[in-house]
Amino acid sequence: MTATVAPSLQPPQPVGTMITFTASVPDAPSPNLWYRFRVRPQGGAYQTVRDYGPLSSLNWTASRHEGGYELEVSARDLDTGDESTAALLFQFVSAVTSGQPVVSPTGNSLVFLYSAPPCDAGSRMRVQFQTPGGTVQNTPFQGCSSGLSMNFYLAGLLAGTTYTAQHIVDTGFAFVSGPAVTFTTGNPPANLYSDTILLPGANSTSDPILLGGPLGGNIVANDLAGNVLWYGPSDLTFLTRAQAGGEFWGIIESLAGADPSQQVVRKFDLTGMTLLETNAARVNEQLTALGKRTVTGFHHEARPIAGGRVAVLAADEQIFTDTQGPGPVDVLGDMIVVLDQDLNVVWTWDAFDNLNVNRPAILGEVCPAAGCPAFYLAPTANDWTHGNALQETADGNILYSTRNQDWLIKISYDGGNGDGHILWRMGAGGDFQINSSDPFPWFSHQHDGNFATSDPTQLLVFDDGNTRVAYMQGGHSRGQVFQIDEQNFIVNPLLNADLGVYSEAVGSAQLLLDGNYHFDAGFVSENNTIDAYSFEIDSSGQMQYEAHQNVILYRTFRMTDLYTPD
Repeated sequence: MTATVAPSLQPPQPVGTMITFTASVPDAPSPNLWYRFRVRPQGGAYQTVRDYGPLSSLNWTASRHEGGYELEVSARDLDTGDESTAALLFQFVSAVTSGQPVVSPTGNSLVFLYSAPPCDAGSRMRVQFQTPGGTVQNTPFQGCSSGLSMNFYLAGLLAGTTYTAQHIVDTGFAFVSGPAVTFTTGNPPANLYSDTILLPGANSTSDPILLGGPLGGNIVANDLAGNVLWYGPSDLTFLTRAQAGGEFWGIIESLAGADPSQQVVRKFDLTGMTLLETNAARVNEQLTALGKRTVTGFHHEARPIAGGRVAVLAADEQIFTDTQGPGPVDVLGDMIVVLDQDLNVVWTWDAFDNLNVNRPAILGEVCPAAGCPAFYLAPTANDWTHGNALQETADGNILYSTRNQDWLIKISYDGGNGDGHILWRMGAGGDFQINSSDPFPWFSHQHDGNFATSDPTQLLVFDDGNTRVAYMQGGHSRGQVFQIDEQNFIVNPLLNADLGVYSEAVGSAQLLLDGNYHFDAGFVSENNTIDAYSFEIDSSGQMQYEAHQNVILYRTFRMTDLYTPD
């Protein structure tokens, strides 16, 4: 069979122009085809953008420098095993006009591309932009490439507002400013969720952007007055993390009988363009080759870790007999999958191999239900672990949150060399002693347990509190911070803030730059609706900021700007 690939526009096109590259295989033996898309600068090394899957087109553009880019499509017939590869060379040209910088719109009405003339190799450049008399915002620096224009996405912009932008070149000896260029933003989509401020923050509040990812619908970034500054894609189930440089990770769950190729993990930029993407069916090919169990899909977590890798949570399932119930029982567990920067599986951890399957979900959760990952072996399944967060710790291991076990678990990853054994379990019935007189000091059904990057002995967690609330027949979720002595297995509470609402699912916890804490109570049932609250709490437990959103928000993040996750 012979694959071909065609662009939606003919070259050359200016940097930043979105091109749809479409593959076709007119003589394919069967219609059951998968496609892989890779890109490289002319003469460079290929980088996978989307690994093998059923989608036959890719939207892509060069967003840093002009030049020739080779786009390769590989097609595979799943029925016959036949394969074919095609490539084309697409030329992107500089958007700079007569040596002057240019600001161009993108497909996102609140994101613009600033194109500057070349600067000398060894120097670096960034762009400053602001409203008249407003606060100056900065893009990250980029290293200069001799003879090539410099291009930056400008984001964090108010709608319907005129901005001035100029580039700044750091030569190593001086800062040299370019001419000012003005541009005016458009309006965001009309159906974004609302962000209502209930308690305004102080003017000196750090991390002035609130980024939220609803369970369906556009991702939105607001300022702390509730004004929209950015919106992202609408097709994600989970916005999982922001990454430095204006990049983001998300997961698409397709649960209504979809095959694993519809279960997707994706990295994307400020315009929503896919940078990396794979699916569970493609990962399962690799897991099978490695002699591992296969997964049903991805859920709850995908985030970058050291070495250019990404750690992803996936679900796997097994049928047990007379375990967690009489007769045959379908049990859903978790697998941690680590992918390299070309989307190859390089490390895995499986709950079925490392946790006691005879310890059922604390509250007896069963799928199907809200928040359940895909499963296929039976009409119902025991939701045994329901993992919801991962973090690479300062010592190179992995912290894993299992909601339905009420535990945070530290796993031996050792930078990819670990054997996956359990280093410790934290929570009720775990390995740590907690110094507290509270009758229910431990978190339960928690979300986003994480060690603070500035202090790896300080652990934050959003305590949904389901087990505690069920036992007490009432209560609220809590924002908790602990001081952890791993050597002696002792925990000392630093903060145990009653947030005044009960979020029975989802949530996040974050240490802010000024030492306060941010918590997302993202699933609050009240007045016949389910909505969300975002809080800022100081170290004494006093509320400093509160906002209400009229949707379910899986996680929210406070950010310095859209390029800088804290």
